[in-house]
Amino acid sequence: MSELTDDEVVAAFKALGHPTRLAILGWLKDPESFPPQDRPAQEVGVCLKHIQARADVSQSTASQFMATLQRAGLVTCQRVGQFSHYSRNEETIAALGKRVSLAI
Repeated sequence: MSELTDDEVVAAFKALGHPTRLAILGWLKDPESFPPQDRPAQEVGVCLKHIQARADVSQSTASQFMATLQRAGLVTCQRVGQFSHYSRNEETIAALGKRVSLAI
């Protein structure tokens, strides 16, 4: 696991600065809590439509939230057919936690 740069830490905190994006990252910790999908969420991630429904936002807002989290490296995206599925990037999240613990 590599260390995060200052810019990567700032991008991660900006991404987590919105309550819904922070909640989404928490929800993705338990992908099985979402409705069943064609392929298991543990394998491919959670479909955007399920994230959208739980967040109670429009499809475009959900897409923007996930793009922000992805740019910050906090989630990864896998396409399955025409659908985007998201998973937490545990390596980046652990590196962020380590960096924060060293700074305090």
